[in-house]
Amino acid sequence: MKSKVVLLLSIAIFTAAISFGQEVDPKLTEVYQPVPVKVQPGKTNSDAPTDAIVLFGGKNLDQWISVNDTTKPAMWTVKKNAFTVKKGTGNIQTKQKFTDYQLHIEWKIPAYITGSGQSRGNSGVFLAATGPGDEGYEIQILDCYDNTTYVNGQTASIYKQTIPLANACKKPGEWQAYDIVWTAPRFNEDGTIKTPARITALHNGVLVQNNTEVKGITVYRGKPYYKKHGAAAIKLQDHGDPSEPISYRNIWVREL
Repeated sequence: MKSKVVLLLSIAIFTAAISFGQEVDPKLTEVYQPVPVKVQPGKTNSDAPTDAIVLFGGKNLDQWISVNDTTKPAMWTVKKNAFTVKKGTGNIQTKQKFTDYQLHIEWKIPAYITGSGQSRGNSGVFLAATGPGDEGYEIQILDCYDNTTYVNGQTASIYKQTIPLANACKKPGEWQAYDIVWTAPRFNEDGTIKTPARITALHNGVLVQNNTEVKGITVYRGKPYYKKHGAAAIKLQDHGDPSEPISYRNIWVREL
């Protein structure tokens, strides 16, 4: 608060000086507090910075549980520093709950994928999933390198809501990355929406959602809507379609 008052006072003096044609001391607009926290970035964009929570580092799924039975561990298959959807075992979600955060997650569609449309490596990242009956807010994962589907359901869309700004898909068999900034919704005491959620997302380094306002939780039929919640888990989808299951690696989150 003190630094804010100093900044406002400096701006007022600066403005007054300009109004009277006086030469302004540049120090009047220099601010030294608060000092940002030092964070050591990873050696590559995949590596977690020092203040991140590693949700998957290549060894196990200890940070994840089954959505169908939250008392049980996640049943997906861990192999070669990645894990793969085990069809029929259901969605998985983080043990820890989050509010606002930055998420890095890498995923791969199998090289010999079959199917078309939505049945071609379908999965999704659900931001703020509060339970088995509440899917949360989905960013779609799908093979759209050479595959046509409805555009508000293609890769990097906010599913059934917002079309991505670009199609940045790589070929099946290549690792891809999402970097997502999630600002959770805020609610009034009576459960009505106070401020909607927002998503900024990059797909393979390409901006695909630019501070996009989210219309509500993801629904397959009908219109999205908001339902009051607090901190919530991050969930990954076992879609259950006949196409080959996808894999994930290098998952970390920074609470904001």
